[in-house]
Amino acid sequence: MASLVRSATLRFLKPFGNLTLNEAVNHPRTQTLSLRAFSTTLSPPSKAVVYEQHGPPDRVTRVIQLPPVEVKENDVCVKMLAAPINPSDINRIEGVYPVRPQVPAVGGYEGVGEVHSVGPAVKGLLPGDLVIPSPPSFGTWQTYIVKDQSVWYKINKNSPLEYAATITVNPLTALRMLEDFVTLNKGDAIVQNGATSIVGQCIIQLAQHRGIHNINIIRDRTGSDEVKEKLKNLGADEVFTESQLEVKNVKGLLSGIPEPALGFNCVGGNAASLVLKFLGRGGTMVTYGGMSKKPITVSTSSFIFKDLSLRGFWLQNWMSSEKAKECRVLIDSLLDLAREGKLKYEMELVPFDNFNAAIDKALGKQGSQPKQVINFQL
Repeated sequence: MASLVRSATLRFLKPFGNLTLNEAVNHPRTQTLSLRAFSTTLSPPSKAVVYEQHGPPDRVTRVIQLPPVEVKENDVCVKMLAAPINPSDINRIEGVYPVRPQVPAVGGYEGVGEVHSVGPAVKGLLPGDLVIPSPPSFGTWQTYIVKDQSVWYKINKNSPLEYAATITVNPLTALRMLEDFVTLNKGDAIVQNGATSIVGQCIIQLAQHRGIHNINIIRDRTGSDEVKEKLKNLGADEVFTESQLEVKNVKGLLSGIPEPALGFNCVGGNAASLVLKFLGRGGTMVTYGGMSKKPITVSTSSFIFKDLSLRGFWLQNWMSSEKAKECRVLIDSLLDLAREGKLKYEMELVPFDNFNAAIDKALGKQGSQPKQVINFQL
């Protein structure tokens, strides 16, 4: 023990030349170093879902403990409360998403948390504030995150936890697609496939809120009547299964609804062709997903005689443009709708300890399941 103390003392005295131990302890440099040591703020240790290589999420992810991280002067340490498992999260882990973090990486892209501590230069955020990463940021599947204050946006503390955690990727996609491609007025109509998806459900409710008719296409399944009823309770005007639309004139199925000027496709294949059949002359179909992994086929006559337009939408691309500045205002408006019960979708809050079960559900191993949202508090 004595030799260890002597060795530590010699290492301490080395920068001070010939000063005695007492003189070194009272030296101004020592005082400065001491102040720095005591003023350094560290985050608590974090429990995180990480992957060190790309592959099937149920095989390459694991939960580990991460050491504390220094909270620098412009940093905010956030205690995460909840974060969803989105299809894009799965694609990033698989290595097939266009933009993804370098491995090893922590999973997750959006979520909600509570400010735990802030650096000395941080303004506008205090411990206890409810915040989301805005625009979204990689690495939300962990109990504590330290990032620059510019990443975090303070939201209303009365926001429902599961909606605050999921408000950006899906609801904002629905809102932007309704606003960015065609000018829609009250009484106009839209058509979409994938109507049971979270984006699809948001489109139904946001369209109804604006007085816009919505026509919805779902895949044939057991219990399709119950699905139709559920979507109509959300505000759907019409809901058809794909087999119901195997007729020459699909527009003859509509009563009192004008030809849609705008359509949304997240499936591809035949489901995309059905959206195109509904569109009126000069209509636009926006593709934001391809769940069937089948190509979109468009007839020559659709281009020549109907003058249809095909567009694409990717939220991450929109957020990298100048319009990203609008993001936070739009998020506030969407959270207002959620608090008022005018925007809702089915989710399942899952304790962090049950992450493996949640990822299995998100991968579809147990059939159709609600959106899985990790609850770090349970």
